[in-house]
This record gives sequence, structure tokens and C-alpha cells, in this order.
Amino acid sequence: MNKLIALILIPFALLSCKDEAKKDVSSTPSVKPNIIYILADDLGYAELGAYGQEKIETPNIDALAKEGMLFTQHYTSAPVCAPARYMLLTGTHSGHAYIRGNEEWGERGEVWNYKAMAKDSVLEGQRPMPDSTMTIAKKLKGVGYNTAIFGKWGLGAPHTQSIPTKMGFDYFFGYNCQRQAHTYYPLHLYKNENRVHLNNDTIAPNTKLAKGADINEPESYAPFTLNDYAPDLMFEELKGFVDRNKEKPFFIYWATPIPHAAIQAPQKWVDYYKNKFGKEEPYLGERGYFPHQNPHAGYAAMVSYLDENVGKLVAKLKADGLYENTLIIFTSDNGPTFNGGSDSPWFDSAKPFRSEQGRGKGFVYEGGIRVPMIASWPGNIKPGTTTDHISVHYDVMATLADVAGYEKPGYTDGVSFLPTLLSREDQKDHDFLYWEFPEYGGQLAIRMGDWKVVKSHLKDKKNEPKLELFNLKKDLKETTNVADQHPEILERAAKILKSQHTEPTIEKFRIPALSEGL
Repeated sequence: MNKLIALILIPFALLSCKDEAKKDVSSTPSVKPNIIYILADDLGYAELGAYGQEKIETPNIDALAKEGMLFTQHYTSAPVCAPARYMLLTGTHSGHAYIRGNEEWGERGEVWNYKAMAKDSVLEGQRPMPDSTMTIAKKLKGVGYNTAIFGKWGLGAPHTQSIPTKMGFDYFFGYNCQRQAHTYYPLHLYKNENRVHLNNDTIAPNTKLAKGADINEPESYAPFTLNDYAPDLMFEELKGFVDRNKEKPFFIYWATPIPHAAIQAPQKWVDYYKNKFGKEEPYLGERGYFPHQNPHAGYAAMVSYLDENVGKLVAKLKADGLYENTLIIFTSDNGPTFNGGSDSPWFDSAKPFRSEQGRGKGFVYEGGIRVPMIASWPGNIKPGTTTDHISVHYDVMATLADVAGYEKPGYTDGVSFLPTLLSREDQKDHDFLYWEFPEYGGQLAIRMGDWKVVKSHLKDKKNEPKLELFNLKKDLKETTNVADQHPEILERAAKILKSQHTEPTIEKFRIPALSEGL
């Protein structure tokens, strides 16, 4: 027992500073907290009220910010789903990561055929991670945490070693495959390693309105609202896990698919925003997913529904006496999307950054990679604080090592932001942040203080590579390329590229131009 107490206390004793005792928050947490990491899907930097959203209402998430800390310069590790999740869970940046883009493992067969996947689970899931992959969940499990994931996995496939229950999670309920998550009324979800069949019809993503349907009649859109709404089921399972694990520290990775298209939301919230926004043009499915009669109302409804459930979770933690000892982190996997009926410019979803196609999801400009992050931890994080500390998803592995007391992997590219959470003055800063991304034409970004290098069209046969340099302090919206004025900054970036880029194992992720330098 004494050894266990020492294991818990020593890491925090090493981090403490003499003058911190005067602060009104704890600088040396003495017990293992519960940890809940909420990862929204495609939620833009400014789609929360706390970040300036004016049309979508998020009072419960905003309350977390009032009770905790809001980060103004937090980044995803990648501008799309799978690599962002991989780098989050492993603590690596995209110059070192195994998964660097979305890879659907297409050699198996008709992996994009929804009906074929329903019949054959071998077609589900993404390219698996190696068996030896170390994850945050494995690390936490090793120091006494019960671990669970609810929502979207997207990092392996059924019948492989790369599923949640073999990657450190004691419990899993949700979508194994991110393609399946393109509908919120799927035919099945997974509980651990087995399918749970739902009371829904086979309505495949990208199904359009029936021929001759009246686009102004609600009945025309009825086929896209079925019986079992997956987010409801996943949230109930999440609450059940909390009920079963009150006596031991737990880690919950709530990888909610909301608000990723398709636009499908509870009717009460859709009606609320229909009344608020008024009449709008229907979305007919021309940019994928499903049609929706009121796409603005439907999208806002999804975000507010998620906010409602965050509020319910916080209320439950408080009622169960767990809230005071729970670290909650809320963030997003990348910037706002441009398809499926979403309208990021209308919501100004990445404000003050641009959010139109080419600047949001899928791109390494600020609108695609800067994401909201709010952290709440009563008695440890000072309420109502804001920080401009530059941080990134791949910092979470190192941060939770300090929080929970496990040994940080030597390979990690992350820097613990625990000192920032505790309002201490010994926070280490990144020398740089690094992104390489093989999709959407092939891209590279390196942030060094206020400077940011972007190189695009690296795999684009139609366009020549484009090199840009921005000073984010003077040019937050990345409108003025000053690359020809600062060769010394480009030289520094070139050295970082040379030191950080490694050749990907998976051929699809290779960007030959990076081997040639900046």
C-alpha cells in the first residue's frame, strides 16, 4: 500500500514549486483523478459560445469554461479523423506517426459499400495499428485505471489486434468504422468485440430524396430519421460505465461523432432552431450524406444536443460525488467541414479564421487545425481562466503521465501542459509544432512561435508546390505570404523538416517531396 501511495505522490512532488502554496488552486494533486476526454468530431474553433459562437447555443460546455480553463492556441495533430485520433492516443506528431491520413484498407473489397459491410464485418474499419502500439489507455490501465471508449474508433478493424479492447480499453461501445459513422441511424454498433444490432432500416449514406418528392414537405425527409439514434445509445452506455466504476479511478474517452455529417438530430432541437433561424433552403444531398429540409437548424441542433449531454454528464458526476475529483477535457478532432449540408461560413465556425473549403477540415491552415479546448478540474484548475499556451493533441500522452503517474514514453513528441492547468510558472514551451499531411494534395505546416510555414500541393499533379510563410501575431487569418522576406525563418523550418520527417511505413502516406527539403 505504501508503494502505491508513493507512486501517486512522487510525480507531483517533483513538479511542485515552493511559491505555489500561496495559490488558490492545488499545485500537487494527491490522489488519482478520474479523467474524461471528450473529442467532438469536426467541431470548429468558434462553434461554442465560449469561443464566440453567436448562433449555436452551448451553455453547458460554456459553463465548463467558466469553471475551468479555456485554451486559445490548442491544435489538433492532423486535419482529419483517423490520424488525429492516432496521434492523440500515441503522443506522436505526423512526422513520426504510423497513421498519417485516412486509410480505408481498400484491398479487402467493397469497403465503401454500406450493404456489403452490413453483411460482412471483415469489410468494416480502417487500416490497423501495429500490435505493439502504445496508447494512453494502455498506460492508464497500467497504473490502475478502468478505461473505456464511447463513440467512434476509426483506428482498426474487427477481427484484428487493432480494436479498442486490445489497445488498452476495458470497455467499448460505438462505431468501430468511421465510414459506418456517416449515419447516426446505423444497422449496428459494437459492444466490445461484438455487433449490437439496432432497430433501423438499411438507409445507406448518400441516399437521396425519392424521385418526385416535394422538397418542401417534411414527409419527404422522413426516411432519414429512424428508430435507434446512436448518440443516445452511446451516452446511456457511458453513464452506465460511470455507475459501475465509482470506486476506482476511470478514464473515459468520449469520441462522440457529433457534429460530423450526416445532419441528423433530435427533433426537439431541430424545431428549436427552426423557430430561431426561420425558413431556409433545403439541402438535397448534393455534397454527400443525407438531405435535410433545414440544414442550418439541423446542424445547430446536433451541437446543442451534444452540449445537453455534456450538461447531463456533469450533473451526474456532481450527484454521484465524483465531479470534484474529475479532470474533464473537451476539444475537437479538427476544424469544421465543408460538406454534407453543413455551412461553416454561415456559422463563422472557425472565427477569427476562415472556414470555407480549403481553409477548414482537411487543410493545415489555422481553420483546419486550431481547435477549442476547455479543461475543468475543481480545486486544481482556477475557475474562469484563459491561457494562450501553445499546445497540441500529441501533448496529452505526456500531460496524463504527470496527472496519473505513469511513465511517459521516451519517444513522445508531446510536452505536458499540466503546469498550465495548475497555473504554475514552470510550463515548458514547444520549440515548434509539426504537421505533414498526405491528403488534399499533400501538405506541410510548421509553427515556430509566431511564425508558421505552410507548403501545399506536394502531391498535386495539377499544381506546383506552394510555399507560404505567415506571421500569426500580425496576420492571424493567414492572408499575407511573406516567404520572400524572411529566408532565415525558412532556413530554420527546413532544419526542422529534415530532423522530424521520417518515411511512413504505409505507402499511401508518403510525400516524396518532403525528402527533398523545404
